[in-house]
Order: sequence, then C-alpha cells, then structure tokens
Amino acid sequence: MPTVEFAPALTRHVDCPRQQVQAQTLGAALEAAFRAAPALKAYVLDEQGAVRKHVAVFLNGDMLPRETALAQAVAAQDRVMVIQALTGG
Repeated sequence: MPTVEFAPALTRHVDCPRQQVQAQTLGAALEAAFRAAPALKAYVLDEQGAVRKHVAVFLNGDMLPRETALAQAVAAQDRVMVIQALTGG
C-alpha cells in the first residue's frame, strides 16, 4: 500500500500521522489519508478539489506538477509526501 505523509508545516495545524492507504491514484491516496484528518483537506486542496498553489506533492522524491498530480498512478511501494511550498518574490 502506498504511504502518505504530510510535512510538519501542515501537521502542526491538523495532526495526521504517516499512513499506508489503499489507492490506485495519488488523488485517491490523499482522500484516504484525509479520512484520518478531514480538516487537513482544506489546507491541501482548493474549493475545486485541485492541489492548492502553495502546496507541493512529491511521489518517491519527485515533485509532481499540481495540474496532473491527483491523476498520477501509485503503486504499493510508493511514498507520497505533501509539503507547503514556499512562495514569494
């Protein structure tokens, strides 16, 4: 089962431990993880269900494009990490 983990910058707002979830896509993996901490969903996804602009999602250490991240297939050994991205100028 894929492992989903949220960075401390997110879990300081809503406690959500690392967890293994049953899922075939990254979007389904996140939805499964949100069941343990429903309030975390609003920090990660926007009102349309897309990854927020200030959030970065990594699959096995590779950052995924926000626009296609949720459709990405995941396998049993995969590791998903969700972090708050730094923005500014």
